[in-house]
Amino acid sequence: MGDLHTGFLAVKEVNSNLATNLSDVVGKTLWIHQLKAMGITIALAVIGTVVIAMIVKAVTGLRVSEDIETAGLDLAEHGEEGYHG
Repeated sequence: MGDLHTGFLAVKEVNSNLATNLSDVVGKTLWIHQLKAMGITIALAVIGTVVIAMIVKAVTGLRVSEDIETAGLDLAEHGEEGYHG
């Protein structure tokens, strides 16, 4: 949410430094551009995660077999027990 607040606070009423030579660059609509950037970032993260998950699923699978899960992942995957006793 900080990036969205940056867009709201980038006005010369809040930051007097913007009244000099930056007043043409930033203004009351910067929050819209910040919101677009947030949407693009979230979309890229979701799409990237889905692509990576599909590649991993095709190569190794996302789950272990039911037998290994029943026996316990510590013993089957690592060769040791997580809890003794």
